[in-house]
Amino acid sequence: MSTTTEPTTTIAIRMPESMKAERAALTTATGRNRNTLVVEAVRRFIEVERWQLADIEAGLREADAGDFATTEEMDALWSKYKGQCAP
Repeated sequence: MSTTTEPTTTIAIRMPESMKAERAALTTATGRNRNTLVVEAVRRFIEVERWQLADIEAGLREADAGDFATTEEMDALWSKYKGQCAP
């Protein structure tokens, strides 16, 4: 969490009762309040989504530039994992 104080806003969400119960159990187990847990969950989600979108965009730029693996590079990759993947 940021060490500076940012303005906050209130949002309302709907969640399954089971998730609400799990969140309550986590507040007890961790000693953190429910708001802190929800803010951290949303922060982690945003970080993962931001990373994934950036990675996809980079891949699209490479594809648009014609930067693809050669047949030899793909053969080497497949050889490395041969027998480790389901048929």
